[in-house]
Amino acid sequence: TYYTPEYEVKDSDILAAFRVTPQPGVPPEEAGAAVAAESSTGTWTTVWTDGLTSLDRYKGRCYNIEPVAGEENQYIAYVAYPLDLFEEGSVTNLFTSIVGNVFGFKALRALRLEDLRIPPSYSKTFQGPPHGIQ
Repeated sequence: TYYTPEYEVKDSDILAAFRVTPQPGVPPEEAGAAVAAESSTGTWTTVWTDGLTSLDRYKGRCYNIEPVAGEENQYIAYVAYPLDLFEEGSVTNLFTSIVGNVFGFKALRALRLEDLRIPPSYSKTFQGPPHGIQ
């Protein structure tokens, strides 16, 4: 499962905080798990490469969900992603993976990325602008 409240966040994890509004009847834990799955290793079909790798090593994990104060049926879902999920030095890969495919998800009425923590070990892989600061 992608909802793992017992997960201990690592210093090397990329951490995202999503504001989620689940569809009526969808528990917040299921909504958080759906975001973690869809933005990492989850898929709607069986993929032949699933047997070649350990999904547990690469999957995102929704490790905490908190209600948003003063907002009905809104939650902050905290998701941890392992560094191995992302290509080094690629902002495009990072954001495509985390926010590229989750915003049209049927289990959610609304979704917004509120915060993102990128660990120094990943930040150091970015080369900077190709032509200097302009």
